[in-house]
Amino acid sequence: MQRLLFPPLKALMGSPCLRPLVPRAAPRTQCGCSCGIRRPLRPGQYSTISEVALQSGRGTVSLPSKAAERVVGRWLLVCSGTVAGAVILGGVTRLTESGLSMVDWHLIKEMKPPTSQEEWETEFQKYQQFPEFKILNHDMTLPEFKFIWYMEYSHRMWGRLVGLAYILPAAYFWRKGWLSRGMKGRVLALCGLVCFQGLLGWYMVKSGLEEKPDSHDIPRVSQYRLAAHLGSALVLYCASLWTSLSLLLPQHKLPETRQLLWLRRCAHGTAGLVFLTALSGAFVSWIPEDLFTFSPILRNVFENPTMVQFDHRILGITSVTAVTVLYFLSRRIPLPRRTKMAAATLLALAYTQVGLGISTLLMYVPTPLAATHQSGSLALLSVALWLMSELRRVPK
Repeated sequence: MQRLLFPPLKALMGSPCLRPLVPRAAPRTQCGCSCGIRRPLRPGQYSTISEVALQSGRGTVSLPSKAAERVVGRWLLVCSGTVAGAVILGGVTRLTESGLSMVDWHLIKEMKPPTSQEEWETEFQKYQQFPEFKILNHDMTLPEFKFIWYMEYSHRMWGRLVGLAYILPAAYFWRKGWLSRGMKGRVLALCGLVCFQGLLGWYMVKSGLEEKPDSHDIPRVSQYRLAAHLGSALVLYCASLWTSLSLLLPQHKLPETRQLLWLRRCAHGTAGLVFLTALSGAFVSWIPEDLFTFSPILRNVFENPTMVQFDHRILGITSVTAVTVLYFLSRRIPLPRRTKMAAATLLALAYTQVGLGISTLLMYVPTPLAATHQSGSLALLSVALWLMSELRRVPK
C-alpha cells in the first residue's frame, strides 16, 4: 500500500509529464571505453519551447492572449468615450460662442487658469484686442468673459485628457507585449491622429482671431477648418469604437447569402450617410430663396449658410430613409438576437434624432436641446458601427 500511495522518486522522475525542464543531455560518444563524454550543446539549443521562454526571461508570445485583447478592447472603448465627450463639449462651446475666448495656445502654461483679479484682468485685456470683442461683445463684462473663458478652457483640458488616455496606456501595452503587429499600427495611427487633432484645433481657432479691416461681419472660425476639426474627431471616434468592438464582440458565423451581402452593403452606406449628416450642420426651413447666392455655384455648398443647412436637412431625410430600409431588410433575414437588437436600436435612434432636430429648429436653437441633438448624432453613429460590427464577415 505504501508503494502504491508513494511511488519511488525514480519512477516519478522517469515519467514524461514530470520530467524537469533542463537542457537536453547531449548524446554520448562512443570512445571504446565504459565512460561516455557529453557533447556540449550549441548556444541557444534547448529541448522545449518552455525552456526558450525561461531562458529569455520573458515568456511572451508573438500574439496577445484573449485576456489581453479584452483589456485592449476595453481601453479603446473608454478612449472612444472620451472622444465623444470632447465632441459634445466642443459643440456646447460653439453654441455658447465661447471658442474664441482664449486667444493663445500653450501646451503646459495654459493648464493653470487665472486665479487673482489681476490675472483675470490681463486675460480680459488680451481678448479685447481681437475682432470678436470689438464687433460682437464690446459691452461684455468680466463675469461674462469668465463664463466663456471657462467653457473654452474645459474643452481644451478635456482634449489633453483624451491625449493622455490614448498615449499612456498605449505605451504600457506596447511594453507589455499585449499588442499584435497589426494592432501596433492601429494604435500608432490613433495616437498620431490625437496629436493632429490638437494642432488642428488651434489652427481652426486662429482663423477666427484674424483681423479683417474691410469686414464688419461677426467673427467666425473658418468653416473648412471647423469641418476638418470635427471630421477628424469623428474619424478618431469611429476608428477607436470599431477596433474595440472587433476585439470585444464575438463574430457571428452567418451564411454568406445574397440577402446578407445586400444587408451588409446597406449597413455600410447608412453609416456613411450618418457620418456625413453629423458633419454637415444644423437644420433649416424648407427650400429657401437664396440657395444659389454665391458664384461659382459650388461655393454655395460650403460657404452659403442657407445652402449648408439645406444640405443637412436633405442628408438627414436620406439617412432616416436608409435606416428604415435597412431595418426592414434585416427583418427578412434570420439574424442573431444581438444583431436584431442593433437594427431596432438604430431605427429608434434615427427617428429620435429627427424629433430632436425639428424641436431644435422650432424652438430657435436652445443650447440644451441643440447639445442633446448633437449628442444624438454620435449615439446614432455608434449604433450604426455596432450593426456593421455584427454583420462583418468572419475571416477564413
